[in-house]
Amino acid sequence: MLDHEKQIHDHEKTIAQLKEQNKVNGIWSDEEIVKLEKKLEVLKSQVYSQLSPWERVAICRHPNRPRSIDYIKNICENFTEIFGDRLFRDDQAIVAGLGIIGGQKFVIIAQEKGCDTESRLYRNFGMPHPEGYRKALRVMKLAEKFNLPILSLLDTPGAYPGLTAEERGQGVAIATNLLEMANLKTPIVVVLIGEGCSGGALGMGVGDVVGMLEHAYYSVISPEGCASILWRDASKNEEAAKTLKMQAEHLLEFGVVDKIIEEPQGGAHHDPQVVYEGVKKFVTKEAKRLGKISVEDLLEKRYQKFRKLGAFKVGCK
Repeated sequence: MLDHEKQIHDHEKTIAQLKEQNKVNGIWSDEEIVKLEKKLEVLKSQVYSQLSPWERVAICRHPNRPRSIDYIKNICENFTEIFGDRLFRDDQAIVAGLGIIGGQKFVIIAQEKGCDTESRLYRNFGMPHPEGYRKALRVMKLAEKFNLPILSLLDTPGAYPGLTAEERGQGVAIATNLLEMANLKTPIVVVLIGEGCSGGALGMGVGDVVGMLEHAYYSVISPEGCASILWRDASKNEEAAKTLKMQAEHLLEFGVVDKIIEEPQGGAHHDPQVVYEGVKKFVTKEAKRLGKISVEDLLEKRYQKFRKLGAFKVGCK
């Protein structure tokens, strides 16, 4: 339960208790129960329509929020995983393979955090090593070879920043992916399903179309990291979350993403099936649209899409 949901939880608990009491002595009428339930719906609307940027970050990080593996299981009719980068080892923070979505073949690359302590350690909390990005690129090259569209699912707090990753060329691996993805001669559909932090996300985020879940976020840095650098105070994470303008509606306005995929009231964890269906519809529709574009036009549009990002003002002396 998130902090902003405590009032809702208390109201739901009260209604549940009254319903149980009614089974014994019937003190409360059906009309009174219905009135309380209507008040609950009004309360939910008020709470979820006034969420702060930091509260939306909390929703994005909810432990029950669907992960990449959940999406793969629920939107794919079939999926065969591919392992390893053929250089060092297999990075479990990246899931990659061949899948069928809505009867259409895809190559899928995804960042996976894990869902409990054991799996989070196994997946390194969704922080890829260089070999993870190299595995993703190896699989994307297969997509190009066999003319298959690529689906990239982003959900990472950032690339692994440890010494071992730096020793094996973390920066080069991400930079190589940026260059190669910009020139891949096959459609690329990107979906932000959770956190999208820094180059760790961008290293798998160069696409022809970018969709983003309503409560996901996409930023050059986490709110805590931003607060630590700008104000030398990590406790100012709420202010940082507001200042970064990293929510879906801001990024749509800036042209960083192309489509906001709606979530159920309160977040994807409240009704995952709704989100699975929304993502599947977006992915299949965009893949079909992109498949009708010639390779030359596809690459030019992709180039222009990222070339136009950002804005600056020319100052006067």
